[in-house]
Amino acid sequence: MTQVPCYTIINSPDLEVPNEMQLKQDLEKGDTHVKIETLKKVIKLLLNGERYPGLIMTIIRFVLPVQNHTIKKLLLIFWEIVPKTSADGKLLQEMILVCDAYRKDLQHPNEFLRGSTLRFLCKLKEPELLEPLMPAIRACLDHRHSYVRRNAVLAIFTIYKNFDWLVPDGPELIASFLDTQQDMSCKRNAFLMLLHADQERALNYLASCIDQVQSFGDILQLVIVELIYKVCHANPAERSRFIRCIYNLLNSSSNAVRYEAAGTLITLSLAPTAIKAAAGCYIELIVKESDNNVKLIVLDRLIAMKENEHMEKVMQDLVMDVLRVLAAPDIEVRRKTLALAMNLVYSRNINEMVQVLQKEVAKTHNVEHEDTGKYRQLLVRTLHTCSIKFPDVASNVIPVLVEFLSDTNELAAVDVLIFIREAIQKFPALRALIIKHLIDAFPQIKSAKIHRAAVWILGEYVEGAQILEVVAAIQQTLGEIPMVDAEQRRLAGEQSEEQQQQQQKESGDTNAGTQSSSSSSSNKVTSDGTYATQSAYSLAPVPKKEKRPPLRQYLMDGDFFIGASLSATLTKLALRYAEVQPEARAQNRLTTQVMLIMSSILHLGKSGFPTKPITYDDNDRIMICLRTLSDRTPEAVAIFKHACRDALGKMLDAQHEEDQRMIKEKQRATAKVQPDSPVLFAQLSNGRDNQLGENVFESSLNQALAGSKTAQLSDMASPNNKLNKVTQLTGFSDPVYAEAYVNVNQYDIVLDVLLVNQTNDTLQNCTLELATLGDLKLVERPHPVVLAPHDFCNIKANVKVSSTENGIIFGNIVYDTALNTNVVVLNTIHIDIMDYIIPASCTDTEFRQMWQDFEWENKVTVNTSFTDLHEYLKHLLKSTNMKCLTPNKALSGQCGFMAANMYAKSIFGENALANLSIEKPVDDPDSKVTGHIRIRAKSQGMALSLGDKISSSQKQSVQAA
Repeated sequence: MTQVPCYTIINSPDLEVPNEMQLKQDLEKGDTHVKIETLKKVIKLLLNGERYPGLIMTIIRFVLPVQNHTIKKLLLIFWEIVPKTSADGKLLQEMILVCDAYRKDLQHPNEFLRGSTLRFLCKLKEPELLEPLMPAIRACLDHRHSYVRRNAVLAIFTIYKNFDWLVPDGPELIASFLDTQQDMSCKRNAFLMLLHADQERALNYLASCIDQVQSFGDILQLVIVELIYKVCHANPAERSRFIRCIYNLLNSSSNAVRYEAAGTLITLSLAPTAIKAAAGCYIELIVKESDNNVKLIVLDRLIAMKENEHMEKVMQDLVMDVLRVLAAPDIEVRRKTLALAMNLVYSRNINEMVQVLQKEVAKTHNVEHEDTGKYRQLLVRTLHTCSIKFPDVASNVIPVLVEFLSDTNELAAVDVLIFIREAIQKFPALRALIIKHLIDAFPQIKSAKIHRAAVWILGEYVEGAQILEVVAAIQQTLGEIPMVDAEQRRLAGEQSEEQQQQQQKESGDTNAGTQSSSSSSSNKVTSDGTYATQSAYSLAPVPKKEKRPPLRQYLMDGDFFIGASLSATLTKLALRYAEVQPEARAQNRLTTQVMLIMSSILHLGKSGFPTKPITYDDNDRIMICLRTLSDRTPEAVAIFKHACRDALGKMLDAQHEEDQRMIKEKQRATAKVQPDSPVLFAQLSNGRDNQLGENVFESSLNQALAGSKTAQLSDMASPNNKLNKVTQLTGFSDPVYAEAYVNVNQYDIVLDVLLVNQTNDTLQNCTLELATLGDLKLVERPHPVVLAPHDFCNIKANVKVSSTENGIIFGNIVYDTALNTNVVVLNTIHIDIMDYIIPASCTDTEFRQMWQDFEWENKVTVNTSFTDLHEYLKHLLKSTNMKCLTPNKALSGQCGFMAANMYAKSIFGENALANLSIEKPVDDPDSKVTGHIRIRAKSQGMALSLGDKISSSQKQSVQAA
């Protein structure tokens, strides 16, 4: 098929094809309004593939002379799209008349007509039409209005680029024009032509006015930056000549110019001053620009600079400037900023960074915003990393972070406890400081999960005299013991001992006795004047929202897991106190106090006062603690004293090893060299290979051609890759054979459909009719084509995608023959969900939180021919594009079962979670793997589509076996 130029695209609804005679009559005899509407209709019909060769002369005679501006604009579009050549490729005779009309328009006194005509001439591809117009185009360069002059420059540029023999002196003409111009848009267009047509003249002009570049407009400055980049990339020796100009453009008033100048500067020079200037410019842009998308793009450029080992050392001094970006309200900008600062910080500026982060922590206390909780969590994690990476600052960080424990935001408090747990294990010198602050903050904690973790840390690391302080703090947050008696008195309306003591202190000793006696009795007066007494057991529970101590409130709400954790902690404290306290009476006093608390929790759990009774697991665990304290068997004592701390140490070591392994994998990935990569010989290089990187203009063009950053041009062009995505739509014996190449490109799908006429007849109006199911939308209806006998053609169709779901495209081919209309039904095209899912990682806490929040679950039964648990996991990860969050060490070894968590994200930002639980008999090596896969997602479509993908991959593996 011949290659046709791309025209202006005008969207039009389905049109009824009118009679050609009616169109001619409207164009000939209608008034101006009728002519405008008819001309619009003709343009839409031409764009839809209709042909009206008889209309050209009618339009020349009756429409072209009209001086209406709307008609003039429509005629420009009409002459752009109408076929200008006959079947043998010769120019139509009528176009000579059109050419004369446009010569007159180029001399028209109205500057709009002149300028729009010049813009139209840029789109013409016929030199026979352009040649007679050249004197008029040149004359427009001297027009008084800048709109005409700048479009005349563009017209000369495109004509010189396509047909240089029409204007052989184009560069000289534009160079002399550039010297006399004052308007920035004209100078920009002229300089752009010199940049592409004659770089030497562009350089000479730039050298003559290099000191005035800062006073130029931003549109001209952008072209100057591009010229300098291209010249210096082609000839690095020119860098010293123009690098000062780039430095000056870093101070331009236009943000776009500053961004491009900074990017050019770091590609041309790796000097520390250049890197600092470019990074400083980027930081200023982020701080001053209000658009979050711009902030993220520029932040990515800073992160890319940090990845370069030559720039990273210089950028380490800019950590404090990078932290200025934290003033932005967007959480994603803050997340990237903190990650970048954490990667750049080093020992000399860590203290300054910690001070800034502490100020940011203080700012979040009184600010209520939807992302405040997440931001606090980010700050806590960053301070955590700072303290582990630089232990010297840990003593300053701990007091700040412990304040978060009393925060209502559980996210930040959990991260604080994770940090404290790691710090107290790794830095023995800081244990006393951490314990002191933790004991002080213990009564103010408001969350059961935080209390539970804090209790564990205190029980594991408190020693000496502080043991009694911790037990006192626990008893204070539990309230009066025994708890059942206290709750009975509270229900009866009596005051507890604590309340009585408080009242005695407030009112003094004189009348304390009367108040106490009057409050201790619950006397009621009946209707006949006699007194009656009531028992607490005879009263129906009245729901009262009374303020209780925190730990007591958790137990009353039915959370007895905190009671079991508390019992284990108290057992550890009692056993450790026995080591440091030689006096038996003191030992027994603490042990009995601890056992009273545990037995009180057990009694409360079975009393019926809490909203839920104690579970059997928690009951058994508390009983084990009581038995350990009474029997003191060496095995149980050793577990409570040493095994828990050893387990924490092993877990932290395993986490550290996993982090180091991930870092090494990333380093290894960057250092990979392909076996077919070209070998660079220093003697044969042109002197710039190792100085400048790839041409950024070329690489951005390659990315645009390839469609996405991850796609390589070689991959896109490889025939094997295309053949794998070809879907057969009709059978080989059908009159029309069709197959489609499905190209998925992020948010849209391009169907390249090949149609082959296998008959001896000419097929008229051969139309590909498509429809979609799921979150797919057909962008435009493919145009009908005419297929000669045994001819073929390619038709492209675009489909938009809006979410991660399995989509289906179906349809048919309709065509007309001499006798009747025929229909060929197509096979369905299934759009694979895997094209939108990419592996991702998250923390265990985030995984559990999402698992709890997501409402859609899909349970898939394992049905496979695999006999090895690890092999099945690998197959599942490969077929679903998910990442296994369970570390390799946890999965290593051979046993009869396996459990693993998997996670992935879609390009639309949707999360997909999966939990694999499989097993097989250990004694039967030939038995198949059995079990379930549970999938959770926020949307139903995501969960169902992922389940369908797993089921289909299992069927394929079974059939292959």
